[in-house]
Amino acid sequence: MAEVSVSVLDVEEENAINVFYNIETAKIDYFHIDVMDGEFVKKDNVLQMRDYALKITSVSMTPIDVHLMVNNPKEHLDYFIDLGVNRITFHYEACSNKDEIISIAKYLNENRVRVGIAVNPDTKIEEILDILPYVHMVLVMSVVPGKGGQKFIPETLDKVEILRKYCEENDLDMDIEVDGGINDETGKEAVEAGANILVSGNYVLNADDYKEAINNLKNL
Repeated sequence: MAEVSVSVLDVEEENAINVFYNIETAKIDYFHIDVMDGEFVKKDNVLQMRDYALKITSVSMTPIDVHLMVNNPKEHLDYFIDLGVNRITFHYEACSNKDEIISIAKYLNENRVRVGIAVNPDTKIEEILDILPYVHMVLVMSVVPGKGGQKFIPETLDKVEILRKYCEENDLDMDIEVDGGINDETGKEAVEAGANILVSGNYVLNADDYKEAINNLKNL
């Protein structure tokens, strides 16, 4: 059974509170906050996503899953730590070296925030295997980051399979999250490959019944 993290990237601001409430009552596992700085990806929504995270914490006890698509992750940590978010994920590609990754991971651990590391579709998963002991989760991007509504890249499932096998062989208790183009069909493929958390935006938010869409993903 998978957990579901619903991306609020494409939620319109004027209707945000109502959407957050309706998603909450549909029993999601996480709110997924995609933070973009206009540099790592073209879109800049830092202020909007900070506001969304603040709104969510004011009306919901559901954990927040922050995904930093930014060039300098350190600049964005404290705001979300102070909000009490549950997990912060940053990109392997945004860091200059593995020492920087480990430093950020240790800082988040010290502040009792679970650590996620994200990898883009063109990054080889073998590049991050030696940093897995420092993180709680790997987010495998199954689309190019920066825009909602893209088609799922099936080749990314190979990374999920490699990760799950590596974690089992090395006794690592690791969440594997897949983000991008997730629906009931691609979500099933991701879970079969070894993912246990699915990030979904349009599939849930465009559904007539949020709860039915979320349950479809949970029961894959």
